[in-house]
Amino acid sequence: MSGAVETRVVSRAAGRAAGRAVGRASRRDIPAGPLDAAATARLAGSGLAIIAVTYGLARFAYGLFVPAFRAEFGLDAAQVGAVGSASYAAYCAAIYPAMMLAPRLGGRAVALAAGCCATLGLLLIGLAPHPAVLAVGVILGGLSTGMISPAMAQAVSSRVAVSRRDRTQVVVNAGTGLGVALSGPAALLALDQWRAAWLVFAVLAGAATVWVARDVPQGRSHGRAAAAADVAAPAGRRGVERLAGLLPRPLLPAGAPRLLSTAAVVGATTAAVWVFGRDVLTQAGGQDEATTTLAWSLLGLCGLLGAGAEDLARRVGVGRAWTGTALALGAATAVLGMRPDSALLACLATATFGVGYIAMSGLLLVTGARVYPWHPSAGVGLSFLTLAAGQTVGGSALGAIIEAADARTAFLAAAGCALFSALLVPRVPAASPASPASPSPAV
Repeated sequence: MSGAVETRVVSRAAGRAAGRAVGRASRRDIPAGPLDAAATARLAGSGLAIIAVTYGLARFAYGLFVPAFRAEFGLDAAQVGAVGSASYAAYCAAIYPAMMLAPRLGGRAVALAAGCCATLGLLLIGLAPHPAVLAVGVILGGLSTGMISPAMAQAVSSRVAVSRRDRTQVVVNAGTGLGVALSGPAALLALDQWRAAWLVFAVLAGAATVWVARDVPQGRSHGRAAAAADVAAPAGRRGVERLAGLLPRPLLPAGAPRLLSTAAVVGATTAAVWVFGRDVLTQAGGQDEATTTLAWSLLGLCGLLGAGAEDLARRVGVGRAWTGTALALGAATAVLGMRPDSALLACLATATFGVGYIAMSGLLLVTGARVYPWHPSAGVGLSFLTLAAGQTVGGSALGAIIEAADARTAFLAAAGCALFSALLVPRVPAASPASPASPSPAV
């Protein structure tokens, strides 16, 4: 009898403890109000800066300094390609954990982790005594890019007012263009002093990380109450629910299959310029280092204009904006492949590509957040993951075409992918009655 009474007492005590845990978690999960205009501007500025150092410096600057790395470390083409591929692999590997952790830990926490990875990676590259350390630095740079996009999408979607949200997302995304615009002149002016350039990049990354810590809100989704309520659930049910929680629910909501498919196709298109653009200008076009660096810098600088993608989508619709962007990417790719010998046309093509690429990735970002309104970091993460997968597969396929035929044929094939993507327009479902910042059933 006393054992039964003791069991009931323990059960009631456990219930009260679980109730208090739920209460505390619920109070913590009270959603904060949207940021005012000034705080939103600070968030956009810090987001643009951290995207610039992760994408523009920690990831894309590697290709610009390949001649210096080959001279310093005696790398052959295969080793250069292997290091670059490792960065892409790290990028893909980091997206999934970031998109699932951002709602739980908050956008700021994951963004800070990305900034630290970028800073450490850039520092290791600048101080690398041998190729293995160089590779680790490049891999850390790849990890930072995979982490940062879902993190910033979570921060913006959870704390920025709906009327400012899409514009803030695309402004943050335009940081890639800024970073590329900075790395181009640095490669031209400091190729002989490349270590100093990468150490300066590390300082810039550290400063951007501090800015994120100051001005990016936590942006955590409200899943802690559910986690606390789970205390009293049977162990078996908890295990099943935790396993299911490793994926966004639903995994493929309305609009997702088309969005992810066109992201992969357009990724194959962009691989031509990102992977082979400078090589085609120098090898097939006979352009000198100054011209190719100018073209690359124009790509990044004009990419800042891609921040107008949200305004374009609002005025003409996502479908028409996507079609126009894909056609611009296709035209730029075709011109670069057909006339790499013309410095003027090459610069115009890379400038157009820069605008198109940043606008396209901005549209992917905004559309992904809308297709997954309960879990915006998952929508952005999956969109960018399929974009990277398309770039990886496309890069390999285009390389094979170049070996079998020539660069002109490969670039025209990539332009054909852009035409297909222009037809495969992503569709934004009707607005959900709930706010994207509401509690996510996936967490």
